[in-house]
Amino acid sequence: MSVVESRTVLLAAPRAFCAGVERAIEIVERALASREHPVYVRKQIVHNAHVVADLEARGAVFVEELDEVPFGATVVFSAHGVSPAVRVEAERRGLEVFDATCPLVAKVHSEARRFAERGDTVLLIGHDNHEETEGTLGEAPESMILVQSVEEARAVSVPDPSKVSYLTQTTLAVDETADVLEVLRERFPALRGPGSADICYASTNRQAALRMITAESELVLVVGSANSANTQRLVEIARREGRPAYLIEDAGALRPEWLEGVARVGVTAGASAPPHLVAEVVEALRERGPVTVVEREATRETIQFTVPGAVRSL
Repeated sequence: MSVVESRTVLLAAPRAFCAGVERAIEIVERALASREHPVYVRKQIVHNAHVVADLEARGAVFVEELDEVPFGATVVFSAHGVSPAVRVEAERRGLEVFDATCPLVAKVHSEARRFAERGDTVLLIGHDNHEETEGTLGEAPESMILVQSVEEARAVSVPDPSKVSYLTQTTLAVDETADVLEVLRERFPALRGPGSADICYASTNRQAALRMITAESELVLVVGSANSANTQRLVEIARREGRPAYLIEDAGALRPEWLEGVARVGVTAGASAPPHLVAEVVEALRERGPVTVVEREATRETIQFTVPGAVRSL
């Protein structure tokens, strides 16, 4: 076994929770504090197993679909958003709804409706079976086509190439999306897009910070859950940069063989991962020998999202 005398941990900044995730969790917490009856949450409020387990322990009941929610009960929609059909079903069942949809996802939904209403075919760059893309596609299902890759961008066809626009899932990798867009722009010169980028600031910032530490690291650890899209993108970026990279749920997932002979470890976390999980990973590394922690800050996030008025009044 190759042993290092000391190890440097390079912490990416920003990392872990973003404003949209904090807002969504706060909405569930306020609902739990103000309702004596069960509070249901459709899907995971954010894609992190620790967050879900903590809220379950405090009384939240997570369900996949609204038919699992009793008529007249309280339900929270997750940060990833829902389609109009889900909202109609909630009304039909007489549910009290608190909407935790991230404002940046809501922006994409609004753009989808606007682009479809002007007669465009809307190409949504994203991943199939992700809750965010399902909700966005539901805004204008007859006018939208999901494009998942460069290959699909080369093959997609539209009724009128002069009336085509694009949107993106908020949690994609910036460089990966750029490759898809390049193909779409070549094929559809009239392609129009949103006034500002759909990939959210938190995903962009965490990707930029990751690149800073990847350049100096021999190994990269990304803290988060496997079903978190923005977290998976961080792992993929580090690997594309030529570094061994592992997604770990928490410190308990660390494997000693990864660290053999490694003197410089990069650590970051997806936007849905609680900050304390990163601290616990650093502590676990300290337990394996002397550690110097160095933070590399790409930018400082000051964005905050207020909770809906109905929630503030609870």
